Order: sequence, then C-alpha cells, then structure tokens
Amino acid sequence: MKLTPRKKIGLTLVGIIGLGASLLGSTSADAATSKNTPTRYISLSSTGTVKVLPDAVRLNASVSLVGASNKEALSTASTASAAVRAALLANGIVTKYIKTTSLTVYPEYNYTQDKGSVLIGYRASQSFDVTIVNAQNAGTIVDAVVAAGTDALRIDGVTPFVLDNAAATESARVDAVKRARSRAASYAKLMGVKLGPVIYMEETSTPTSYPIMYAAVAKSDAGATQVDLGQQDVSVSINIRFYIN
Repeated sequence: MKLTPRKKIGLTLVGIIGLGASLLGSTSADAATSKNTPTRYISLSSTGTVKVLPDAVRLNASVSLVGASNKEALSTASTASAAVRAALLANGIVTKYIKTTSLTVYPEYNYTQDKGSVLIGYRASQSFDVTIVNAQNAGTIVDAVVAAGTDALRIDGVTPFVLDNAAATESARVDAVKRARSRAASYAKLMGVKLGPVIYMEETSTPTSYPIMYAAVAKSDAGATQVDLGQQDVSVSINIRFYIN
C-alpha cells in the first residue's frame, strides 16, 4: 500500500509524541527514585576542652555593722566600706573593677524563749564584687581588704577565672572538630563506607568555663595570704554530620 504525503506526516507526529511521552516518563521515574533515596550520613556530638591557667580572680566581700538606728548603721557601714574601697584603689584595682552588688539596711532582732523577739538595732550591709586582673596579687589584696574592713568585713568568695577566654575557646573548637572527625572516621571504617565532607554542623552550647568556686586560700610562712589558682576547663560542644558513600 502506498502512503500519501498527508498520512506520512501524521505518522511522523505520532512518533514524536510517543517519544516525548517516553522521555517524560523516564525523567519522572528518575526524579522519584532520587527523591526516595535518603542522604547517607554519620551524625554525632563532640565536646572539645582545653585546660588553662586562670589569670584573674573575683573577690566577693561584704561589710556589715549594727547601729542604734538606720541612719547610724548606714553611716558606720559606709565608713567601713570607704576604707575597703580605698584599700582596693591603693593596691592597683581601678574603679571599673569595683562593683556594689547589694546595699541593705534592716532591723535586727534577738529571739529568746522568755522575751520572744527583741529589737537589738539595725544592720547595714554593703557587698562588693571585685575583679583582680592580676591573679598573682590576689593574696596581697585580700590581706589589704581584711585589714581595712577589720571585724566588719566578711570574705564571701575568692574565685579564679580566665579574664579573656577567646583564645582558649578557639582551641576548644579545634579540639571538638578533631574529636568529631576522628570518631566519624572510626565509624566509617567499621561500617565499610567512605567518609565524605561535612554537610551540617551546629555549636550546641556557648563556650563554657568551669571556675573553681572557692579557691584555696592559705597563709604563707611569712603570714601573707596565698590564693592557689589551679586550672580551669574551657569547653565547646558541637553537633556535626559527615556525608558517607
């Protein structure tokens, strides 16, 4: 049978349409297959820690006195506080590192079984948070403050810490990533897969330092107070994923 030109054209168009449908179906199938194939990865957490020598000390101290009235108590406590402040300044502590954390005045009572609560006066207290940027001078400054405040002074805490931990934090980050990569490589080897690039990472905590809450304070042979600084940990934690194939 001899085909006319019109019929030839019709068959050609049908062939093209059929080929297009075939390609479309193949592309859709490939996309569906790719979509259903999960990304393979190793996910783990890691913490990097470095030990550093504290270079500063936080001193918490309070002055507290009892007076016959609110005014008298506050006046005598203020005089003692001024002496403590002067001792700090005389030993190289600048004013920006001297902070008042509380100032209170309140009636004070004495309780007995026969008389109950009896007013004995009014107590005024002022508390200080002092940053000693040169840790080696901490013992000398503690002695000076105690001498200035006499019996009205109470030492509430002596805490060594790192004044600027930026360099230590960066080292802790490096340590965290190294530990994570080492562990991921170990898992990849155990599973018989190849470790690929990092596809996700999150720092799960801000850099954390663990100060010694109360430093060891002792008297040396010469009678001077010595503050033992010890060591401090600076840590960084991360979550990380490595692609595997």
